[in-house]
Amino acid sequence: MGVYLIDVGAEEWLSEDRGEGGMGAIAKGLDAELARRGLPPYTSVPERDFGAAFEEKLSPSMFGFDALCRSQLTPAERALIGDWSVLVPVSLDEQIRLPISSAYTDETVIAGAPQVLAVAERLAAALELPVEIPEMSGNLALTFWFLEGEAEEFAAASPGRWSESLDTAFYVSLYLRAAQHSLRQGCPITYS
Repeated sequence: MGVYLIDVGAEEWLSEDRGEGGMGAIAKGLDAELARRGLPPYTSVPERDFGAAFEEKLSPSMFGFDALCRSQLTPAERALIGDWSVLVPVSLDEQIRLPISSAYTDETVIAGAPQVLAVAERLAAALELPVEIPEMSGNLALTFWFLEGEAEEFAAASPGRWSESLDTAFYVSLYLRAAQHSLRQGCPITYS
């Protein structure tokens, strides 16, 4: 049990069956809003590649991450990185709000991965996040790296600002890797 951040393939993205994780209403709402803004629809959703899937569990405390965001970001930037329920590999000048419930909210807030990536990169720079943190996620790879001892071992060998709070480093890494994965694979990411 718990909250997970996962990538979504074409089958789930286009499916109208909400009981099976279908996001068809969100996909249609996004395309309608993109059309209203004079942008092309988001139709190039790939099938989910389970060998390179993104799935991470949100389990550490978010207090340090919240404090970092408050010290480094404007309120609008904090909302951009923390308030979305669906991340898409489309550049969006502002978030799209749809009156459609998603996994944990009454409305769906869609953010563009390029914009989230830019904010996450700033947080990573402020935290001096080392490049050695796992880049390709896989099934819970980042979660396990932080929670099963590898991060502590690496922090002991390479201490720095990032190692002062591994929970904070986890969330910066999580949002950074999620945005990178969305752009690299061309897929949406959502909470499950």
